[in-house]
Amino acid sequence: MSSEPFTLPDALTSDLKRIADALERLAPQARPYTNLAMADAFVWHADGGWLSPVTRVNRVEMGLLKGIDRVRDQLNDNTERFARGLPANNALLWGARGMGKSSLVKAAHASALAKLHGVAGVKPLKLVEIHREDIESLPALMAIMRDADCRFIVFCDDLSFDANDTSYKSLKAVLEGGIEGRPDNVIFYATSNRRHLLPRDMMDNERGTAINPGEAIEEKVSLSDRFGLWLGFHKCSQDEYLEMVRAYAQHYGIKTDLAQLEHESLEWATTRGSRSGRTAFQYIQDLAGRLGVLLS
Repeated sequence: MSSEPFTLPDALTSDLKRIADALERLAPQARPYTNLAMADAFVWHADGGWLSPVTRVNRVEMGLLKGIDRVRDQLNDNTERFARGLPANNALLWGARGMGKSSLVKAAHASALAKLHGVAGVKPLKLVEIHREDIESLPALMAIMRDADCRFIVFCDDLSFDANDTSYKSLKAVLEGGIEGRPDNVIFYATSNRRHLLPRDMMDNERGTAINPGEAIEEKVSLSDRFGLWLGFHKCSQDEYLEMVRAYAQHYGIKTDLAQLEHESLEWATTRGSRSGRTAFQYIQDLAGRLGVLLS
């Protein structure tokens, strides 16, 4: 009997390697483990199906959000009730740009965390950001959160839909109407410049071309009806704008002549054609840079 080791023919070895490579590609990829205790906020990555922790959230302090007292109180109350395990609504924050819609969502989350920290029976409250283009992956995200021992605010900034975009149907099914429905430990907050999340010309076109205009529009606007809480943000007055500027200057320790501060900030707003919290902060950034003051 020959003592030489058995070797496969080169052609068979090559075939087996190709088969092994194909099986590896077909095998489901292991989902990266997400340790929810790592942070209070996460970003959803739809391509890999995982949540990346955000150790430092880009927030504006609640006290710096001026001119939105009513909607601020409403969102704070809704968020706190949800965090306590009480009934609460999905919220749509819509309206004028730069008036603090996304800032309010992040501030409300921080406020609820601080207020309920250490309270017996209150589960951890996590903020999860999902990007607009990943809305169709919401069911996969919900599957991860459904059985977690936490409560989640799923947040989508600048949510809107254009013509021929059907991804809004995924959101409708998740918010209400699907067989599983929205998990009890999940709430959805979205910001948009549009009240019905659709451009006005698109809705007008539906009215003009549909056999039954009412039914066509009903299909499009029914998404916004899934949000039980509608919070409108409107352009601020000159007095409110100046109040924002003064609050930012005081918060960051910028010492300058008050009359000059107000004059320059109004001129700054005029050149941009709008008065808003964002415009006020951009002016303060410019002023701080000229004065050599660090914003931290």
